[in-house]
Amino acid sequence: MTPTKKYGYEDLHLPYADSIQQLRTYIEELPERFGLFSADESTARKPGKWSRKEILGHLIDSGLNNLKRFTDAQFMPTPFVVQRYDMNQSVLHNRYQDLPVDHLLTYWQSLNRQIVYVTEAIPETVLLNPVRPPDTVETVPLSWLVIDYVAHMTHHFKQFEFK
Repeated sequence: MTPTKKYGYEDLHLPYADSIQQLRTYIEELPERFGLFSADESTARKPGKWSRKEILGHLIDSGLNNLKRFTDAQFMPTPFVVQRYDMNQSVLHNRYQDLPVDHLLTYWQSLNRQIVYVTEAIPETVLLNPVRPPDTVETVPLSWLVIDYVAHMTHHFKQFEFK
């Protein structure tokens, strides 16, 4: 069993190089696509769910946490143990619902450009470094962590329900 089975988006995993290319595509396309939502559509919440702005904020938090993981897993002792973070509290305390969409999109783009820059430079041998995802004793290669990051993003983009 791979760790992705518990998240429900294992079918969204692409090969490593394709994942990086998909991330590049998202960086270029998201601002225009997200910009098609009205202010009300960006902030509307379904009961018990995040708004589109809050989902984007969650993806910023994910990017921040994963950039650190992708960096640290290259030089920290192995297996690198991925630390969980509180997604809901992070979205709440970063106040993504209250921030301008342009700010969120620029922040998200810059962060993911840095992730592309870092991940493209990881040597193939280092991409094999063992990583232990949260709540599992199994290890996966560092490359899997990058692939899963992009699959997680794809999963949330589907929630945006682009027009």
